[in-house]
Amino acid sequence: MRTRPVNKSLQRVRIAKERIKKLFDLAKEELNKPERSRSYVELARKIGKRYNVRLTKEEKRSFCRKCSQLLIPTRTSKVNIDTKKKIIIIKCMNCGNIYKYPYKRG
Repeated sequence: MRTRPVNKSLQRVRIAKERIKKLFDLAKEELNKPERSRSYVELARKIGKRYNVRLTKEEKRSFCRKCSQLLIPTRTSKVNIDTKKKIIIIKCMNCGNIYKYPYKRG
């Protein structure tokens, strides 16, 4: 009985996604050493670009696009909620970059 040939491009994408997830986990573990944490995030972004893999919504919002610092509330970022405009405002404490995300009250 013959097995189907494995599509190598799909296999590469799957491996790239696993590596990206692993690198983000390592970056969270290494928050005490900010340079190492940043290098893990930068490497994960490079892998995503190289293999044309999109980051998940949680991964996209978990780091600063300007300085590649992980955004952990009260540790590396400040979080404010504007109830009138219904937005969440996240400010990176490293570079001062601001991100605004909409939210719906449930």
